[in-house]
Formats: sequence, C-alpha cells, structure tokens
Amino acid sequence: MTVDEASAHSPAPTELAARLDRLPWNGLHTTILTALGAGWLFDSFEVQLFGSAVGPLGDHFNASVFQQNAVLAVWLTGILLGALAGGHLADRYGRRRMFVLTLLWYAGFTALTGFSPTLDFVYGFRFLAALGVGAEYAIVNTAIAELMPARVRGKAGAVVMNFWSAGAILAGLLAYLLLDALALNDAVSWRYLFVIGGLTALVVLVFRRRIPESPRWLASQGRYEEAETIVARMEARSGLDPGKGPNFAGGRGDAEHAPAAASPGGRRALAELLRHHRGRLALGSVLDLAEAFGYYGIFALLSVVVLEEVHIGHAQVPFFFIVGNVGALAGGLAMSLVFDRLGRHWTVAVSYTLAAAGVGLLAWATASGSALWVTLAFVAANGFATAAWTTAYPTFTELFPTHLRGAGVGFSVAVGRVGAIVGTLLLPGLAAQIGATASYLLVVACWLAGVVAIGVFALRGGVEAATRPLESLTATPT
Repeated sequence: MTVDEASAHSPAPTELAARLDRLPWNGLHTTILTALGAGWLFDSFEVQLFGSAVGPLGDHFNASVFQQNAVLAVWLTGILLGALAGGHLADRYGRRRMFVLTLLWYAGFTALTGFSPTLDFVYGFRFLAALGVGAEYAIVNTAIAELMPARVRGKAGAVVMNFWSAGAILAGLLAYLLLDALALNDAVSWRYLFVIGGLTALVVLVFRRRIPESPRWLASQGRYEEAETIVARMEARSGLDPGKGPNFAGGRGDAEHAPAAASPGGRRALAELLRHHRGRLALGSVLDLAEAFGYYGIFALLSVVVLEEVHIGHAQVPFFFIVGNVGALAGGLAMSLVFDRLGRHWTVAVSYTLAAAGVGLLAWATASGSALWVTLAFVAANGFATAAWTTAYPTFTELFPTHLRGAGVGFSVAVGRVGAIVGTLLLPGLAAQIGATASYLLVVACWLAGVVAIGVFALRGGVEAATRPLESLTATPT
C-alpha cells in the first residue's frame, strides 16, 4: 500500500479528536493524570527544597543574602530557557519522548547538587536541573490538555497543577525530618535534601512509560495511522467499539482539507503565534508573569527576610511551609471543582483578585510582628495564589493550536520566569531597605494585572474554552 493509499484510509483529525473527547473516564486517564501530576509534584519538590535548604546551604558556604537569592535566580533562569527549548522540542519530537527525557535530566542534576563542593557547583547544577524542569512546564501542560476529554479537561489540568502543593508538603516533611527530627548539621542536611529528592523523582518513570503519545500531536504531523492505533486502544480499554462512536465519520473525511501542520522552528513558531494568536500569547504571558512574580517573590521574601523578623528559625521553616501548602492544596482543589462549570474567564478573574487580597492579608500579618499571624495569613494567601495560578496554566494552554501548543506555553512560561527572577531579587532587597509593605504592594499590583488581562481578553471576544473541543478553539485567531 502506498503512502497516499494509507492516508486515504486514515481518520480525520477532527474525528480522532471527537473520539478522544467522547471517552468515559477510565484507568488510562487516571494513569495519565497521576504520572503527569507526579512529575509536577517533583518539580514543586525542587522549588520548595530551596526554601528549606537555603538557610543551611547559605550557612555552610558563608553566603550573603544576595548569594542565597542568586541560587534561586539561577534556577529560574534555567527554567526560562528550558521552557523555551522544551516547548519547541515537544512540538517537533512529540510529548511522550520529551516528558521521559526531561524527568531523567532534572532528577540526575538535582541529585548531583547534593555533592557540590563549592557554591559555584551549586549554581551550575541548579541551572542544569532547571532546564529540565522548565521543559516540563510546557510538556506536561500540553500533554494533559491533549489527552483529556473536553468535558473534564479544565478540572483534570487543575488537578495536575495541584500536585505542586502535594510536592511542597512532601518537601517540607523531608526537610523537617532532616533538619529537626534527625538534627543533621548544616554541612550535610541540605545535601541529603537534594540527593533524596533527585533519586525519588525517578520513581515517576515507571508511570510515565505507560502514557501514550498524544494522538492530536501525531495527527498534526500527518501520522494518522499511529494516532488511530492509540485512539482505538483507548476506546477498547473503555469498553467501546473502536471508531463506532456518534462522531465516527468512516474514513478520512476532512483530513484532505486539513493537511498536517508541521511544527516550525523556534523563530517561525513565535512569528506564527504573533501573527495569528497574539492576543492569546499576550494573555498567557501576562497571567504567567503576574503569578510567577508574586509566587516566587513571596517565597524569597518570606525565606530571607520575613521569617527571621518574626523569629521563625531554620528548624521551624519546614513546618511553616508544610502548613502553608496545606492551605495551597485546599485552595487549588476547591477551585478545580468549579473550573469547568464557571468557565475560564470568571474563574481566573475571581481567583487572581482573591490572590491579591491574600497578599494584603499577609502584609498586615507581617506588620503585626506575630509569627502566628504570619503563618495563618500565609495559609490563606497561598491558598488563593494556588487557586489563581492553577487556573492560569490550563486556560492559556488550551488556546494554542496543536502544532504550536508547546511553543505557546513555553514562551508564556519564559516570560513568567522573568517576573519570577525580578521578584526573587527585587522583593527581599526592597523589604530590607524600606520595609516589607512596599514589596507586598508590588505583588498585589501584579496579581491585579492578571485580572485586567483576562478582562481585556474577554471583552475583546476572546474564546471561552470550558468543555469545548480543542479543535474548535483555534477557528478564529485572537
């Protein structure tokens, strides 16, 4: 059979997508959600380790406040570059191959961080590990959007994002065990945190190898037969007769009128996004910039300035972050329950507004000088912030066409990491000079910028994507 003959018997991309969307929830969906979420859990584990390890690590190397913050800044720079590269590579080589490789990459370099003989080695290994984590941002969000049925796509994406809070709690428990329960000294405690964290992440590989390639991506590359095989297997696993659902078209259908859109190179992808989807790219960039500036900036501010001011010592820091992230998990999961029902625009606007209010509450608590009030305010602020950013990622991820989805998410995340770097370096120094209140006010302004962004997008006719098939969202560029 020739290539043309095989293509003539291939299903249409829209038919394949409809068959994916009609699938009832089954064990494979649970495996996909768990495996991708577990990767996100260990991404979070990476970030939260810094909050617990920065004190012992800094003391061990006699690092200044700036040098301690620079570890996180180097990390965020790596995420920026990794997101740009990972998004492009996921569009070019596929989702499955990349989310296996990136996991191996960042797990290995995380473990190596624990063996760093000098602070310069810490910078180098953290940067390399961050390249893999940055790629994960683009790849995981892209994969979950393309593999989940439309009716639960938002909820599934939000649940995957909430594995972040679970990872933060796990990191806090490990830090508490090493720093407090076992009372390891500063010279070795931070090393154990990174080595154990890196090795534990490798467990996720067992689950990720079971995840299929995205049929939507395969179809976008003209690989219809491979896409059909995967969809048929998913249907059979759900107890459905392959290809016999209500949307079955029997044959290639409109595939002849929808040629494969081969993934362009990095510059061409960005040019295409700016030409046809600039409003969506702007929305993703602003939402990510706002949340990243606030989220990472607040953690740096708390770790380096606020916790010391309210007399929360190294041994109590893990407990502080454990309690705070219980609030984060509660806030994010509560949001996921209404995400598909209320729609993207309202959920993002309300959650970003609440995140701004949460920072205001944290500012008041810090001014009181009370460790108890700061802890309780952090629980609330982290809950609102997590509800906000876990709405943001699924919202802008689903707006990009399949052959550009990785690039669109990667660019948005990269812009966001610029905000994270600025927030990490700016907020603690600003707080040291003129007080923490000014730093908090900048974070409030960033969260409100996200509210403005989603409002402008909605008023300009931006698509409401909740429960709609991905393929219907790019018919009208915005």
